[in-house]
Amino acid sequence: MRGSDYPTPQNSDEYIAQQPFEFRATLEELRSIILNTAPQVTESISYQIPCYKYLYMLVGIGVNKKYCSFYVMSPGLIKTMKDELKEVKLSGSTLHFKPNETLPVDLIQKIILARVSQNELLAQSKKNKK
Repeated sequence: MRGSDYPTPQNSDEYIAQQPFEFRATLEELRSIILNTAPQVTESISYQIPCYKYLYMLVGIGVNKKYCSFYVMSPGLIKTMKDELKEVKLSGSTLHFKPNETLPVDLIQKIILARVSQNELLAQSKKNKK
């Protein structure tokens, strides 16, 4: 959501600091959930948002005008979890949360762990093809 007045962020801290105040706590909480659930991830800025990589891109976080976004980066996973996600605002493979809304921590952790498994299976599959 940052405007062109801000330079492209170089890391997650800069990205979060550039966002409107009311979004920052939710972004920090999402970041903390990701890092605590999958401590093996590496953080980077990709597509101008904080992204978390484990073997391949895992998940990302960001904001738009109204919401904090959790980018799942797996449309197939969203489809398989549709019943569990019926209470969450969705757009494609992105979950949206209002600033300062209570986050469904268990659900977010479940998604992260499922993405870790997906990435491990993909890495193993690519290794087996060699």
